Amino acid sequence: METDLKTVYPRTATWLPPGFRCAEIEKLPELLLKHHELLRQTPFLADLATVELALHRLSRSPPPLPETVAETIIHPGLELLEVEWKRLPDHLDDPEILPAAEKCLLLLLPGNENRKPRIFTAGNADLLALKIVAEKIDPEEAASEGGVSIAAIESTIAAAVAKGLLLAPPSKIRRPAEFFNDERLYRRFSSSQMFTLQWHLTQKCDLHCRHCYDRSRRAEMSLGQGLGVLESLDEFRRLNNVGVQVSFSGGNPLLYPHFFELYEQTVRRGFQTAILGNTVKPSTLEEIVSIEKPQFFQVSLEGLKDHNDSIRGPGHFDGVVGFLRELRKMNIYSMVMLTLTSGNLKDVLPLADFLGDKVDLFTFNRLAQEGAGADLVPVNPAEYEDFLKDYLAAAARNPCMSLKDSLFNILLQRQGTELIGGCTGYGCGAAFNFLSLLSDGEVHACRKMPSLLGNLFQESLEEIYQSATAAKYRSRSTGCRQCEIHPVCGGCPAVSRGYGLDIFSDVDPYCFKKKDPAVGNGS
Repeated sequence: METDLKTVYPRTATWLPPGFRCAEIEKLPELLLKHHELLRQTPFLADLATVELALHRLSRSPPPLPETVAETIIHPGLELLEVEWKRLPDHLDDPEILPAAEKCLLLLLPGNENRKPRIFTAGNADLLALKIVAEKIDPEEAASEGGVSIAAIESTIAAAVAKGLLLAPPSKIRRPAEFFNDERLYRRFSSSQMFTLQWHLTQKCDLHCRHCYDRSRRAEMSLGQGLGVLESLDEFRRLNNVGVQVSFSGGNPLLYPHFFELYEQTVRRGFQTAILGNTVKPSTLEEIVSIEKPQFFQVSLEGLKDHNDSIRGPGHFDGVVGFLRELRKMNIYSMVMLTLTSGNLKDVLPLADFLGDKVDLFTFNRLAQEGAGADLVPVNPAEYEDFLKDYLAAAARNPCMSLKDSLFNILLQRQGTELIGGCTGYGCGAAFNFLSLLSDGEVHACRKMPSLLGNLFQESLEEIYQSATAAKYRSRSTGCRQCEIHPVCGGCPAVSRGYGLDIFSDVDPYCFKKKDPAVGNGS
């Protein structure tokens, strides 16, 4: 019987005296409640046994999960235990951490894929999410009652789904199994829980950058049309069971006359927000934050001061550095993007060092030779592999440096380290988990190249996304199809187009995978 006790109650058994017996093993918690001498020595022992018994039951006979989930539900195996002692989960992991007398609720969940059950202390956000789902409370009603935004409620529910407390319908933004030739990559990258709409509100801009890929004149949508966009995006979210991020861009999105109205309505619908723009006054930042702090605010630098200002205008570099200080003061996640050319290749690593304590994330895109960018000189493809190696080594020492270019995966595969998601987290995400909306309603697969899919003033976002043209962009280049890492790569079609290549059949001109022995990259 002692062996059985240790099997069911491994931590509790360490507190029991030698030779302790329990005739009915499942009644140990009740027996301990009557064992006053033991409780005087170890007052949390009955609660500890109760928790371990519940975990044992979950591990032995977890409840079956539904084959399909049509709406968000509470995990059928979730157990709530009210106990008199906090830190019991910590004590199970580390006997040096002793429980303390305080009532709390514990959440217990069956393990995933034959792993042991999980246990953690319930927080207020966990309990709120469970209440909303159990009582079928509308998120807008919950937000109104709690005096918070719908985005905060949606975030609370999403966090509970991520923990496993809730089961949500699977995202319909997913790539087919035949797109993958590696089971591990399929599990990690076949489905996206988030969809990003990069919304170019206006062509107006207070800069005249030498590499700008679109200076065309476009009509500017009315406020009513903008609200219609949000309606269509909301429908798309519901139909595809995804979270949504709206990345406001331009031009300079803050120059759009109805920016704040659309920003507020975006937040009210529970969408995440981000801003890709130019520097703004602190008072403008405060106005934005008073509605909702964006997930991030991205600005651009094209190298160290001299080179940057030759591209973006005199005084731009110092203005951005000052703006980054304002973002940090307001605790807004800051990002700096660089467009990589032959002219700033040698500036990248020194700039990253300079920005190390000033920005949360620094990364780069290769030049797309579109618009004014066609007049700049791209990086020599023969130099690109060595540049990526140097960047990767520097990133190991500088936490602000992000790996965005999918071609980093060639180096990571050689090293035997985990691959990255690339540009949008899923290789090239054009028309997959990402679309660009222009100010006149045009929807493109990618903003860095002409890739028209439809017009949102004439069709719904769902119709555009499900179109044959969008599916063609999602399928990527056939030239990469046999490469084992193509699900997280596929190169950059905008770069390929700038070199005059067919983006649906040719390989990215910067791909150096063909140098590796015994690889099939289709080139």
